[in-house]
Amino acid sequence: MIVRQAFFRGRIHAGREADFRRFVEERLTPLWCEFPNVRDVRVQFELERDAGVDPVPLSLSMVFDDRAAVDVALAAPVRFESRAVTGELLTMFDGRVEHHVFELL
Repeated sequence: MIVRQAFFRGRIHAGREADFRRFVEERLTPLWCEFPNVRDVRVQFELERDAGVDPVPLSLSMVFDDRAAVDVALAAPVRFESRAVTGELLTMFDGRVEHHVFELL
């Protein structure tokens, strides 16, 4: 199994936290669940972190059977649609989005 994760590393604009969360829940999560071959989608909002660590207010995990399934998902039209919608989300956020791919044992 392969897990592709997106870490939104940075800060939500002050006073926009509820808007940010609602946007993710209403606009992005449904798109992420439409990715072909995705077995599981986990959207995680940070509650706390170690002192001195950069905030990650949002993390997305998508689980796939194998790398080929990830490649199909990354080439799908819904991925490009979700990237455009993510651009709207980033107007409420100062930071960067990092993607990491992991293999599950």
